[in-house]
Formats: sequence, C-alpha cells, structure tokens
Amino acid sequence: MQVLKFGGSSVAHSDAIKRICTLLEKKSKGRYAIVVSALGNITDQLIQCGKLASERKNIYKNILEKIEIRHLNIIRELFPITYQSHLISWIKKNINDLESLCDGIFQVEELSKRSLDKIMSFGELSSSFLIAEKLKQSGLDAICKDSRDLIITDSQFGCAQVDFITSNHHIIQFFREKTSEYIILPGFIGSTLESETTTLGRGGSDYTAAILAAAISASLLEIWTDVSGMMTANPKIVNQAFPIKEISYEEAMELSHFGAKVIYPPTIQPAMKKHIPIQIKNTFSPLDPGTLIYINKNTNISQPVTGISGIQNMALLTLEGSGMVGIPGYSKRLFEALSREKINVIFITQSSSEHSITTGIHETDVIKAKTGIDSEFSQEIHQKRIDPLRIENDLCIIAVVGDNMKNLHGTSGKMFSALGRNSINVRAIAQGSTEKNISAVIKKIDFKKALNTLHEAFFERPPKQINLFICGVGKVGSKLLEQIDQQQNYLLKELKLQVRVIGLANSKKMYFNDNGISLNNWEKYLNQKGMNMNIYSFMEEVWKFNLRNSLFVDNTASEEMAMTYDKFLKNGIGVITCNKIACSSDYDHYKKLKTLSRHFKAPFLFETNVGASLPVISTLNDLINSGDKINKIEAVLSGSLNFIFNHFVGDKSFLEVVKEAQLKGYTEPDPRIDLSGLDVMRKILILARECGSPLELSDIHKKSFLPKTCSNSTSIDNFYQELYRYRDYFFKIRSEAEKHKKRLRFIARYENGGAFVGLESISQIHPFFQLEGKDNMVLYNTYRYAEQPLIIKGAGAGAEVTASGIFSDIIKATK
Repeated sequence: MQVLKFGGSSVAHSDAIKRICTLLEKKSKGRYAIVVSALGNITDQLIQCGKLASERKNIYKNILEKIEIRHLNIIRELFPITYQSHLISWIKKNINDLESLCDGIFQVEELSKRSLDKIMSFGELSSSFLIAEKLKQSGLDAICKDSRDLIITDSQFGCAQVDFITSNHHIIQFFREKTSEYIILPGFIGSTLESETTTLGRGGSDYTAAILAAAISASLLEIWTDVSGMMTANPKIVNQAFPIKEISYEEAMELSHFGAKVIYPPTIQPAMKKHIPIQIKNTFSPLDPGTLIYINKNTNISQPVTGISGIQNMALLTLEGSGMVGIPGYSKRLFEALSREKINVIFITQSSSEHSITTGIHETDVIKAKTGIDSEFSQEIHQKRIDPLRIENDLCIIAVVGDNMKNLHGTSGKMFSALGRNSINVRAIAQGSTEKNISAVIKKIDFKKALNTLHEAFFERPPKQINLFICGVGKVGSKLLEQIDQQQNYLLKELKLQVRVIGLANSKKMYFNDNGISLNNWEKYLNQKGMNMNIYSFMEEVWKFNLRNSLFVDNTASEEMAMTYDKFLKNGIGVITCNKIACSSDYDHYKKLKTLSRHFKAPFLFETNVGASLPVISTLNDLINSGDKINKIEAVLSGSLNFIFNHFVGDKSFLEVVKEAQLKGYTEPDPRIDLSGLDVMRKILILARECGSPLELSDIHKKSFLPKTCSNSTSIDNFYQELYRYRDYFFKIRSEAEKHKKRLRFIARYENGGAFVGLESISQIHPFFQLEGKDNMVLYNTYRYAEQPLIIKGAGAGAEVTASGIFSDIIKATK
C-alpha cells in the first residue's frame, strides 16, 4: 500500500482537484491512502475569522460567506447538478457550525488555542470531502475518513504531540477493515482521547501522511506539492538552484531543520524509522522525477555537498564569564531556562576554555530568553562571576549539508574561503559530530549573497557570474559597454564568465537593474528611467544589491569618485579604474587602498592609469615579483603629447595640432592637464610607487615648455588664446630641434629614487626617435635587462584602447 499527500497550491481550486483526480486515476492498481491539505489559503482565512471574532469585529461573517461561496463554486464546477445537492448541504452545515463557534468567541471576546484548532480543521475536512466525492463521481472505489478518529494526541492545542501507540492501533485496525482502493483523509488534524480537535503544527499534513505510512508499513510515501522536489537551495533566492534527485533521510532532516520548507523534520522521522522511501513530486509537472529520500542513496564522492539552506531572523545569545570555567552545570541551567520558556535552540557553540556558551534562537524569542536566563543566573551576575546575557540581533544561519563531507578534505575551507572572498563575515561556526553539516552565523543582510556564493562554489560549473557597477559612460565608458556587449558570447563560451552590468551612471543620472541592464538600450534606460546621480546614493544602491563577485568600474576623471574607492574595497567590491587621481594622491592614501585590497581580498586594478591598454604596470609588477631590480625607467607616457609633437610639422600651428588631438579624444577634456605635464607626472609617480618609492606628486621635478601665461590661463578658451599668441615661440622650439635633426618628446624618467618630466630633443639613435602617432613607449632598465632595456610600445591614448585596458582588468579581477 502507498500513502500520497497533496497540499499547497496543488489543491487551491477546482482545476487543481481535477488534476489530483486525474493523477490518481493513472496510478497502477492497488490501495492508496490519500492525505489532503486545506484548499489554498483557506486556513489563513479561518484563522482570521477566529481573531476577528475575538476582537468583536462582525466582519468575520463576511469572510465565512466568502469561504462558503468559494466552496459552492468549486462544487458547481466539479460536479453535475444531480450530484450537487448533498454536497452543498454538507458545506452549509459546516459553515453554520463555524459561524456558531465564532459567535461564541465573539461573545466571550477570547480565542483559545482549542477553539482555533477546531476552526482550522474545517479547511482539511472540506478539501478531503470534496476530493473523495469527485473520485466517487468518477467511478473510483473511494471513501473519506476523518483523521481525528485515527490520530490520537495530547491536549497541547496548536502543536499536539501524537500518541503513537494508540494511533497506530486505530490506523491498523481501520485499514484492515476497509478494503476500498482510495481512502481520503484530511491532514494536519487529530483529536484527544476526549474527542477534542487538535492540530499537528507546522507541516502537519505531511506529518499525517508519514504517521499513516509508518503505521501500515507502506511501500512508498509520496508528497505531492508545487515544486519538483527538494532543491540544492531556495529557488526564490538562488536562481541556479536545481532539484536533488536522491537524498538520505539524515540530509533531508538537516536541510529541513535549516529552512528547506518542502518537507518538515517531523515528517521524515516516522518514515525513516520504518525505512519507507519518501518521494517528493510536483503536481503541476508530474513527469518530473522529483526527489527520492531513502536510507541508501547513490553516493557521489566527488560531490560532498547535497544542499544549502538557511534560517533568517535569528539572534545569538552569549553567556560568558570567568566564573564558568571548570564549574559544571552552567550548560544544563542555560538550556533548562530556555526550555521553561519553550524556546527552540537552533544553534549551539562553546569555547574550548569553557568561558562562554553561544546559542542561536529566533528573534521573536529574544525578550523571553533574556528575562529567563538573567533570572536563572541572577546571583552569579550580581556576584560578577558571569556577565549579563549578551544579545546580537539581525543575524541568520546558513548550513551546508552532505553525507559525503566527511569523506573529502577541504569542504569547510572551500565554504569559508568563498564567503571570505565576498566579504561575508562569519560570526559563529558549528559542525555536527557526524560531519554532515557545517553551519555558520552571518549578518542577515548577507543571507542572499551567502546562499548564492556557496551555491556557486559547490554546485555551479562555469559560467561564473560577474556583476559590474559602472560610473562614466562618455567616450571610454560607452566603448567599454560596446566591447562587453560584443564579447558576451565569447566570454560565456571560452572563459565561462557571465558578465552583467547591474548599475550605470553618468554625471546626471544613475540606473540599476538586478537582472542586468540591456547593453543595446542602456542609453534609453539611463536617460528615461534613471534617478538623479549622487555618488553616495550610488554607493547605497550598490550596498543594497549586495551581490557576489561585484566590481566597481570608474571611467571618470572625477576626484570625488576617486576618493570613494576605499569604501568599495571595505565592502569587498573590487575597483577597476582608469582614473589616475586615487593612485597619484597622497602616498598614505595610495598605500591604504593597496592594503584594503589585500585585507578584504577585493581586486584593485588600474593598468589604464599608465599607457591605456599597454601592460606597463603588470609588466613592472612581474619584474619586481620575480626578484628583478629596477634601475631606471624612461618613458613617453602621454599619447596626446606624442601625437601633438609628431603632428606639429609643416605649416600647422601648435594650436591647430592641440585642437586636433582634443577632437580625436586623445587629450583629457581639459587639454591643459596634458600640456602642463600633470598627466605625465601622475603616471611616472604611479610607476615609482609601484617600484616601492614613497614619492609625492610635489617631489617630481617638472621642466615646463609652456609659457607662464599659458600655464596660468583661467579657462580653456583663454588657454587657446595664449597658444595662438605664442605661436612663434612654439615654432622656434620645433625649428631648433629640426636643425639638429632631432625630434621633440615629452619624457618621464625615474632613477635613483627621483622622478623628472619635461620636453627633450631626442637624437636618431634613441628608441623614442621613431615613436609615431599617439604611441607610448616605456623602457625598463633593470638588473636583468641591463644591456638592452625591456621595451613596451603601443597606442597610449584613445577611447577604444583605454576601454580595452579596463575590460582586460575586469577579466583579470574575475580570477
């Protein structure tokens, strides 16, 4: 014989009942005990009726009327007219009984747990009655039996304890006497020996089915619900969660204890005791295999973790004090105090020094726990042998569960390193002696991120999801978005990376989408749906998302933006930037950012600060990390200045070439930054700092080629006027170089701990002489490259190459 239980939205309406009957008709020949939950949200409505009656609010009658109408509509949809009369009478009689009960509550203005149990029983009684009648009407051999006649409990109303000896006797006797093929029973309810209606608490209908299955030694217990089995994680939080095909009783118990609501721990116990397999199936997708829970699942040693679950809204209680050390009985008294208050303990951990005991409970029980424990230990607290109970709120617990965790090394290391990489702080840890469960207490705000992080670590084969928050969508930023869009398929196929842009901002607007912004229409979304941009509001939105593998990308030249990097790094969010201001600010700030990056394991990459997409910084780091010593760096680091001096030929004036460079996007929006040498100073400063030199920007010697009035210009227009006024001066500088067959190059140099930038005339034998267009060139003269320097050469300016350098840093950060 098999036991089947139908519940949840699978019995919500007439179509659902038809679906159940169709499933039962297709079952192979045999006997079936069918346990049924209440119709849809009927139980909630019934509870509301009782509460309203106790509050002397007559509107409970309106709710009862709606419940009656709903049942009558189901009858009219399911049954022919000739079959409806006695069904309608049954429903009306029970609604009248409910109304009488509510009227009594209304008069005394008190809703007892006993009365509430009786009110709630109507939901299961009516749904099982209707399903039994539909099966009979379909020609099947079916009867309906009231579970209250079979399942006997104590009088703990609201969550009654089952008297298994008496209940098993009643169940076995009944099934021996009745030979019907389909026996329909309401779940969730039982009765005392005095025939008072009781309920079995959370998951009570599943529990009813398990009690029946164990009593009659069923061959299989099927739980039909609205999901396709137990999942590797909560699918509402982890989109990538998938059904678990096979799971052991112990694993199912652990997962259900830690919040997996598909099945509750009490349901598993009776079936486990009799070794009855439990099959969880989906009423809406009956062909899905679902999850099979039984004693000997097929083990996969390479997959140590079976599922990940968690409980939110938790608090930690810590009892500590030097007076606890070496004194027996403190643990006993602590748990007795919690037991007296009927508080369930979710989590326990104790320091090896016996100095403290920490327990986890639901937040709703904190006040009771505080009162009870402080009362129990009042004398010790007064004598200062122990401290008053310490409470930590806004926490949650996550649990990694699997039978095979004890067979593989490194599971806990993998768990905690994954959490650490995403800046999820672990407050407390517990592991069962069977090594089937590792639990960690974390902040409630990190719950979603932690579940997704751990699911990715243990279950998801590539692709790895990367979440980007990008500020700056001008020339460089728009090119970056274009490149990301073009490379999506390649990244997914070859690098196993799913890159999503979650947030975008320019100087005026910011827009976010937790499913990823469409890169074909990002401008429309940003302009039409974007909020007003504020860097602090932008950061708050990023914190709210709290996504794993998050990166902040700064494509601006904003000083305000550059000064926020420390906040991102402290939150475990990597920073990718082409903005040179942060790394060329005060040396202490630069070192702080590097330290934060290491401490919080958040990448801080700024390759495009020097040489756009050229591997200038990464090559320098490789040389130093491999033990080489930097003797001298010589470099042409301004693609814009190199373009300007390469095109300052013939009849072109210096002003015309500068404007051309600005038009092509080779200079900063304010070309004075480039021509003043400030941009090059920042770049050589960054290289010097990467070499380990604690230089400040003011330490760099600069030889300016601009007249003072140009350097001191008050605006860009005024600057251009001054360049025109000094056109002969610039022609003279060029003529002097040409006379000696030399070329003008703006050079940066780092040597012996000092740095210099300035315009120089370069002879034909120097590598810089042949440097064309907007190219950059860096010469690394090192201990290993002493005779011939290591040369890096290529385009050092332009939106497209800068964007590709940022894109490259994004990919590096994912590793």
